[in-house]
Amino acid sequence: VDLRPYVLVSDRIQIVPGGLTRVALKQGSLVVNSSQGGGTKDTWVLDD
Repeated sequence: VDLRPYVLVSDRIQIVPGGLTRVALKQGSLVVNSSQGGGTKDTWVLDD
């Protein structure tokens, strides 16, 4: 799993409560690269 957070930049910097998670689609695989069989999922933080 590889989490990539989102950041919004304008007059201030905001970190979005979530991000793009890259995942291995085959059980036991460590490959998260989409060109080699990995996939993506949205990740949202509901409360902190």
